[in-house]
Amino acid sequence: MMKAIKIGVLAAFLPYSAVFADPVSQISDAAQAAFARMPNVRIVPTIAGNCGANAVVSERAVYCTTSNEILLQASQAARPEAAYAVAHVFGHAVQVQHGVADVALRTIRARRADEVVLRGYVERQVDCIAGFLFHQAGLTPASLADWMNSDPFDDVHWGRNPLRSGPVMPVPLADRDDWFAVGQRGDLSACAVGEFGSTLLTDAYRG
Repeated sequence: MMKAIKIGVLAAFLPYSAVFADPVSQISDAAQAAFARMPNVRIVPTIAGNCGANAVVSERAVYCTTSNEILLQASQAARPEAAYAVAHVFGHAVQVQHGVADVALRTIRARRADEVVLRGYVERQVDCIAGFLFHQAGLTPASLADWMNSDPFDDVHWGRNPLRSGPVMPVPLADRDDWFAVGQRGDLSACAVGEFGSTLLTDAYRG
C-alpha cells in the first residue's frame, strides 16, 4: 500500500512520461524530440479546476497555453485512444509554439465571415501533426474509427487560462481521420491545409 501511495504522489509532480511507459509517453517523447518548446504531459484526477477549466472543457486531454502544459485526465490515460488525444493537443502546441496559431488568428480576424472554415483548417492540420507524431513515435498506424464514432474534440480542448473560454470547432470524424492518416505517412510537408501551409512546421522540425 505504501508503495502505491508513493507512486501516486510521484505521478502528481512528474511529467507523465517520467512515470509511465506506454504509447502516451512515446508520443510525448516523439514530440519533445521533433520540436522545441513542447509541453510536458501531466496526469490529473480531473481536468476541471486546472488552467481555468470547468465542466464544458474536454475530459480527454487539453493543452493549456498559459503554462505550456498538457493535462491528461486519469480516467482517460489507459484508454486505447489516449495516445491520439495527447498527440492531437501536441499538434496545437506545435502550432502555438511555432507561429502557425499567430498566422491563423490574424487570418481569422481579417476574415470573420470565413471563421468557421478557417478554424476547421486549423483543426485538420492539428490532426495531421498528430498522425506525424504517431509515425515518429513508431506506433502502429491507426484509424480514429477504431476507437470512436463521433468527433472527439467538439468541445474546448486548448487555449489560455481560463481554458473554458477557448475556441471550439467541431470537425467530422471522417475528416479528422483522413488528415490523421496523411500525417501517419511521415511527411510533415503534407500537413498543409487550406490557407495554412506547412513551411512553419517543416522549419521547426528538428529531424
